[in-house]
Amino acid sequence: MLFTPVQGQATNAVSMQKRFYLISTSHLEDRIWFQDEDDFKAAMNMVAVAAYVCRIKVLNFILMSNHVHFVVQAGAEGARQFIDYFKLLYSKYMRNKYGLAKYLRGNTSDIRETSACNESLERAIAYVHMNCVAANICTHPSQYPWGCGSVFFYPRRSAMGVPLSSLSQRECIRQIHSNVQLPPDYMLTHEGFINPGSYVPVSFVENLFRSPKRFQFFLNNSFKAKNRMAMDAMPSFRDHVILSGLSDLCHSLFRKTAVEELSDPEKSEMLKQLRFRFSADLAQLSRVTGIPYPDVCSLVEAF
Repeated sequence: MLFTPVQGQATNAVSMQKRFYLISTSHLEDRIWFQDEDDFKAAMNMVAVAAYVCRIKVLNFILMSNHVHFVVQAGAEGARQFIDYFKLLYSKYMRNKYGLAKYLRGNTSDIRETSACNESLERAIAYVHMNCVAANICTHPSQYPWGCGSVFFYPRRSAMGVPLSSLSQRECIRQIHSNVQLPPDYMLTHEGFINPGSYVPVSFVENLFRSPKRFQFFLNNSFKAKNRMAMDAMPSFRDHVILSGLSDLCHSLFRKTAVEELSDPEKSEMLKQLRFRFSADLAQLSRVTGIPYPDVCSLVEAF
């Protein structure tokens, strides 16, 4: 049964509960969620809308090119309703902008309860926080804009923007892609998305870690951080950056406009060029080109 949230109606009094969940969507292997920065901005606003409508607390989140992560305070049903509603909002956006129907169908969500005891909650937050670093996009979460990377222990950044109360209702709808009336004190950044510091319980998370030093300790010792150090690689280009140059590369190399028009030898050469120019690995090549991963492996080695 499709969940239809009702603005202003709490479904299960989750705000009073002390249960926490790590929510992760499955990785899309041959396509990406976000085609450009406007898609990221739209999704940032949808996080704020979904959290407000579903009456849950989002403690931390990150939007990666082919998957998303959240740590939320909610009941089990509230956590499920939140991620389903967020995906519904973004699917409608993709359909309206790109004509892509059912784009996220089959993209499953894993919801796991975590505890405020035994440092499990701290580890979950650090795991989410470090996704961008593990992907070699940046060297610290504070440098990544699509999530909470710059909110904790950065008091000025968590308050940056202009209040929604300063905008007309029409402008609010245009900016956040929703008719939902968010609290007027929510701050809209100059980039065009709701500052996570407006709705993330920053003080709660900071008190959980107790100090910036302890917070950094968990970041440095997270599973994602250890993977990053093992790779010892320089930050790479983001998926949507490579995607934005794909059609130009097809045209300059082969006088064609899309990957689908290329022959197998041409696809092989294009993949090699992308790998050389952007230091892209095979999984990233599959995501940005839409070529299945096994075919990418074969084409890179062929011709």
